[in-house]
Amino acid sequence: MNGPIKNVDSITAQQLWFTGPEQLEVRSVPLAPPGPGQLRVKTLCSAISAGSEMLVYRGQLPEEMSLDASLQTLQSAATYPLQYGYACVGEVVDTGEGVDSAWVGQRVFSFQPHASHFVATAEQLTPVPDDVATESAVFLPNMETAVNLVQDGAPMLGEQVIVVGQGVVGLLLTGVLALHPLSALYTFDTLEKRQQQSLALGARASLSPLADLSELQSQSLQGKGADLIYEVSGVPDALNLAITLSGFDSRIVIGSWYGNKSAAIALGAQAHRNRLKITTSQVSTLASALSGRWDKTRRFELAWQMIRRLQPQTLISHRRALNDAGSLYQLLHEGHADVLQAVFVYD
Repeated sequence: MNGPIKNVDSITAQQLWFTGPEQLEVRSVPLAPPGPGQLRVKTLCSAISAGSEMLVYRGQLPEEMSLDASLQTLQSAATYPLQYGYACVGEVVDTGEGVDSAWVGQRVFSFQPHASHFVATAEQLTPVPDDVATESAVFLPNMETAVNLVQDGAPMLGEQVIVVGQGVVGLLLTGVLALHPLSALYTFDTLEKRQQQSLALGARASLSPLADLSELQSQSLQGKGADLIYEVSGVPDALNLAITLSGFDSRIVIGSWYGNKSAAIALGAQAHRNRLKITTSQVSTLASALSGRWDKTRRFELAWQMIRRLQPQTLISHRRALNDAGSLYQLLHEGHADVLQAVFVYD
């Protein structure tokens, strides 16, 4: 039987480029046919990261760092012009020499910048399970981040846990934590829409950082502070709220990436005496204590399971074509209350 007919022609890909702070271009770039060991993918949708990606948009990345040393597609320096993005779901449309033609037609996830088409190796592609919707699959990086945060924080039976920040990562983290037998789960965010979504995912209460915290601290936390606090707001000063909500021997896990932003952190007074355990959590690696039995493949499998449980496509609030990128990023930049997860969709 003959295999599928390969597309041997070059095509024109539409690529999103960041050309300066708050400046974008959609460029038409010839994309050669896949070479030996390569596959060409037509993108179906790609998700915008309201955390690290907005640092790129605003020009808030440390220039001495690569975009992401762990991802082959993001190892360039953080200088303009550049491509960014790491949550693409597409369909393999043709393959180069030496690649099994069974890939053709397969839905795949890849850590790729926003573009209508791209060429990658098989090692850079993750097949999307048949029972996972395409728009759910774009949440794989954020769900893996949520899983990593839970593993790094190691919540225990009966603990009081707080999540500061209910963006997409914070909401997914809340949803995963709600599956645990905790004593209570509280969340904080400035936007009411996110607070309501947080309650729907299982938080006992969701509060504004500006709210009167006396009742929560004296009654719900019994004056002892929370056992475990996650800071995933992306706002450096929010770490002070986490410290305020902590007590003796509390654990604070920082999942935010602040870029070149900083803030004065109140580690004096009671915080100094409380023997706080403050750790950073980043999804590129696994905690040393887990590496004996866990690897990235096993954690991906768990992330897919959590995607099936939580159905995160319900968090998508905006779907736009790549040509509408300028207006969409500006909405995110201005912090519009109705924007939760924004995705690009491709014809």
